Amino acid sequence: MLETDELWQVVDRERASLADLLESLGAEEWETPTRCGDWRVRDVAAHLTLAARITRGQAVREMIRARGDWNRMIHDTAVREAEAPVEVIVGHLRSIIGSRRLAPMTSPHEPLLDLLVHGQDIALALGREREVSPTAARAAAERVWTMRLPPRPWPLPKARLVATDIAWTRGAGDEIRGPIAALLLLLTGRPEGAREWAGRTGEPWTGVTTPR
Repeated sequence: MLETDELWQVVDRERASLADLLESLGAEEWETPTRCGDWRVRDVAAHLTLAARITRGQAVREMIRARGDWNRMIHDTAVREAEAPVEVIVGHLRSIIGSRRLAPMTSPHEPLLDLLVHGQDIALALGREREVSPTAARAAAERVWTMRLPPRPWPLPKARLVATDIAWTRGAGDEIRGPIAALLLLLTGRPEGAREWAGRTGEPWTGVTTPR
């Protein structure tokens, strides 16, 4: 597994490469819907800048505004932040490269998880390919599998998950085999994205992929 310093180095690389991707987008691409609820590309991108920038006081005020609903707070703050010009959103993402600031109740694995998964939300919505380090994806998948706080918003698949490109196996039941990045998308409630990502890479993908 990644040591803390290595993990943050991956986070910095992911932030930089995603900022490069976002800078290459046209105006229409920023408005493209993703499979992440009702978020467009710009909403997802804005969300990825917030945890390292929002103060504790702002977080408390936003939680009160969302009436104590954690998921609603995350959604609404991203949508409001996405109203900024796209140049500002990219600038915010670049400004947090090197930051080690964390949202309350989170570990350094959360920024990594967010970047890997939401980076694919953006790339898949736009028909772009975005590489994922198997080592980084394994660290993120393990975090999803074991996380208790903050509460996991997705049900875990009732299956035996077997990565085909790195050593990682978890769960019991019918077997699902595929690249670890695809398994990460499955673990975070994106079965269609998991199949699509695996298909693009040419890696084998077998088994039922609907969480239940």
